[in-house]
Amino acid sequence: MFGIFKKKSAAEKLQEKYKKVMEEAFKLQSINRSDSDQKYLEADAILKEIEELKA
Repeated sequence: MFGIFKKKSAAEKLQEKYKKVMEEAFKLQSINRSDSDQKYLEADAILKEIEELKA
């Protein structure tokens, strides 16, 4: 019940951002391949940040 007041950690915020960027990249795959590749690179950078936080 009190979970609504719990603040998200930096890793959780990055995980949500990673998921959002991956969804955008997937949607762009059929429309514009170069934009999709840029989104995948952005998602990869976010994933590296998440790994650094966990280490």
